[in-house]
Amino acid sequence: MPPEPTGAACRILICMERPTVGSGTTTEVRSLAYLHRVGVDRVRWLGGKRAASLCEKGIESVTDLLFHIPRSYVDRSQIMRLDEVEEGVETTVIGRVLRVSVRRPRRRLVIVEALIGNDTGSLKAIWFNQEYQARRLDRGAEVALSGKIERYRGRLQITSPAVDILATGRENLAVGRVVPVYRAVGDATPAYLRLGLHNALKRSRPIADPLPIAIREGHELIDRDRAVNAVHFPEHIAEVGPARRRLIFDEFFRLEVALAMTKQRKMAGSVGITHRTGAGFGLVEKFIAGLPFRLTGAQQRVIDEISEDLARPYPMHRLLQGEVGSGKTVVAVATVLTGVQGGYQAAVMAPTEVLAEQHYEGVCRLLADSSMAARPQGSVSLFDIPAEQSNGSGLLVALLTGNHAEVNVRRRGTTRREELLERIADGSIDVLIGTHALIQEGVRFRRLGVAVVDEQHRFGVHQRVKLKDKAEGVDPDLLIMTATPIPRTLSMTLYGDLDVSEVDEMPPGRKPVRTRSWSMDGPGLEKAQETIRREVASGHQAFVVCPLVEGSARVEAASAVAEYGRLREVFPELSLGLLHGQLPPSRKEAVMDSFRRGETDVLVATTVIEVGIDVPNATVMLIRDADRFGMSQLHQLRGRVGRGPDLSQCILLADPTTKDGARRLEAMVKHADGFRLAEEDLRIRGHGTVFGARQSGFSDLRIADILRDRRELIAARREAFSLVEEDPGLDMHPEIREEVRVLLGERVEWLFRS
Repeated sequence: MPPEPTGAACRILICMERPTVGSGTTTEVRSLAYLHRVGVDRVRWLGGKRAASLCEKGIESVTDLLFHIPRSYVDRSQIMRLDEVEEGVETTVIGRVLRVSVRRPRRRLVIVEALIGNDTGSLKAIWFNQEYQARRLDRGAEVALSGKIERYRGRLQITSPAVDILATGRENLAVGRVVPVYRAVGDATPAYLRLGLHNALKRSRPIADPLPIAIREGHELIDRDRAVNAVHFPEHIAEVGPARRRLIFDEFFRLEVALAMTKQRKMAGSVGITHRTGAGFGLVEKFIAGLPFRLTGAQQRVIDEISEDLARPYPMHRLLQGEVGSGKTVVAVATVLTGVQGGYQAAVMAPTEVLAEQHYEGVCRLLADSSMAARPQGSVSLFDIPAEQSNGSGLLVALLTGNHAEVNVRRRGTTRREELLERIADGSIDVLIGTHALIQEGVRFRRLGVAVVDEQHRFGVHQRVKLKDKAEGVDPDLLIMTATPIPRTLSMTLYGDLDVSEVDEMPPGRKPVRTRSWSMDGPGLEKAQETIRREVASGHQAFVVCPLVEGSARVEAASAVAEYGRLREVFPELSLGLLHGQLPPSRKEAVMDSFRRGETDVLVATTVIEVGIDVPNATVMLIRDADRFGMSQLHQLRGRVGRGPDLSQCILLADPTTKDGARRLEAMVKHADGFRLAEEDLRIRGHGTVFGARQSGFSDLRIADILRDRRELIAARREAFSLVEEDPGLDMHPEIREEVRVLLGERVEWLFRS
């Protein structure tokens, strides 16, 4: 590899002392990592103000510029004859601006007319109330006009066409070719970008190709130098497809190599536990056999996958996805019991006290249902299990949250919390369920072997690491759970360093929730309130969810406090409760207990009830200003109902002010499957936004699309993981190593430290 360019060398690499466009070329092979160190301000036509504008938008280097891919192409290789165009048909014609004029025949009407011509004739282009077009159309500029051509008073005319400026009168790009059309970036117009890229390519090529020949040939990929050139300046339009496919593969491949190295590094630097699994270690078998229902095929498959992981001598890192109500808790209990039956402790961490308490109650209920008799013992629950698994003491399950830290009930000279911490430290607590309180100082495990993190997107990476660090001397097996579905292709990139399991089958008898979207004004609101009144009269309960806790002068959206006051007047005969995150923990617990016991008919809340609330008697979920919620939030909120034997409904009240908001509501009404909704959400928001959900994620994809390019993603992942398995440190592939390190930046730098 050539040495890193610095100072004047940077300028020489691209500008060669600011040559004219098209003069000379380099013969030395340049890698993308090398070009990534060359500032975009060194590219002729993009220096100074325009380069600064590009840098503000994230295009800071020559490599960044090369990956600013055209949004479309205009084929000038075959110039359409204006004397042969078909009238009334959508057409693209190319010509030069011969004349531009602006008329104002009456008030509030501006007409821009331009005469466009080429060697085969001319036509008039006309725009109404688009005066800016006159400022764009310099005389002599070459343009592509798209629209329907008609004949007016014997002359060809095109009205309100779309315009692409192909070349200004000062440009010197060849005619008779396929022309790339770029999106403008700051002060850099499409024309200037085209010139800058033309110059950058001239000074950057040939571009090195680090991808092994076997991979290229196996997937019929063209070489990188040809791909980069063809995606910008193809000789024929047919070259664009293979060029884009190669660059898409490269983008996925870099990311998957980093993920494979992350997984390899975790395995290589860890001390795992070989848990006892299979026949003869009957705690898990006893639990499953004693359940009053049969596991779904998906639950059994995932339990088997996890069991295989736990039997291996290196730590499990597995992501468990599943719909609300799909039975992930059963899988989690089977996982922790595998650790317990081998003499280890297990921890389950949830993001909120409400969810932690719900997990505690759910785990205890499942153990009791599986014929493990429960006997409360102070602040813990004791379950009778076979003596060979319990050392005669039984299975102890405990709850630890921040709220418990406030309890100061003296018993034998110590607080309940201090007693609990002592029992965790001496190993007598087998399963500890709680919030982030589990990772606070003072919480010590004797033998932590399995850690389960629920609703992982609400925890930072460092919090998960802290939980693992509670196991001294070993790395516990980690199961990360989420009820927020992630598209399968996204999980390959966002969580590619984890093994992924999906509980993609609902238990039999689970009834779908009917979803409707109504306007907030007038009939919609009245119908929603009547639905609540009718359901409560039938003995059921309802949720009303608002986006805000209290009203805001800057945001026009329903607040929980105001809605609670309004509904008390609408439903004077009903019992209402108010729940939001600003209430003291004791008050929140009292409100939820009242709703669970059926003493409260309608619970008005914020998204504090998004996860962890299980009230089978609730059959209505009413969401105010529903367009202000994200798709995953709406799906989670809908999952709070439909948990009992009765038909349930979700009512979305909204008057969307954006197209995206309207599309989200339409998707919610149309789809019940969370994975399908996740894909729709990805289409609406784009993968760049979704990638931000993971704090340890990598740079956004610039060319590839994880939904559209699924085939390339799968192929790139397979090749990347195979390569890293054979060459963990990429010592035999230094070019790939350097490209991943430089292009993905500081977020992967730790992978390359010795």
